[in-house]
Amino acid sequence: MEYGTVVHSCCCGCGREVVTPLTPTDWNLSFDGEAISLKPSVGNWNLPCRSHYVISRNRVIECGNWNQERIDAERRRDRTAKSAYYQKTGAGSADHTQGQTLAPSSPSTKAPHPSWMRRLLDRLGKI
Repeated sequence: MEYGTVVHSCCCGCGREVVTPLTPTDWNLSFDGEAISLKPSVGNWNLPCRSHYVISRNRVIECGNWNQERIDAERRRDRTAKSAYYQKTGAGSADHTQGQTLAPSSPSTKAPHPSWMRRLLDRLGKI
């Protein structure tokens, strides 16, 4: 929770790293004492595998492929939702795009707030 991000290996088995930011407009991670869930779905549209799944109670549930038209529509919906949320909260409207639909594009590079990226880069520098 320190970095507000979930990083995991793509559930298709391709070995690619998937980054899902935990923010009110991106993903939500829950732990009930026994199992984790990550929602909404993770759509790795910019990865070669183009996998799409939900992690629910420690289980990976495949969600099926989306065509480019549906992906583009979801990205537009996501941008609109983020813009509305950040305007409402007064947090500004950086280009927040859901990293994987957009749940889902390549591993995400968006930051829920300015210090998120700095903390991630600092952490990566220690590895």
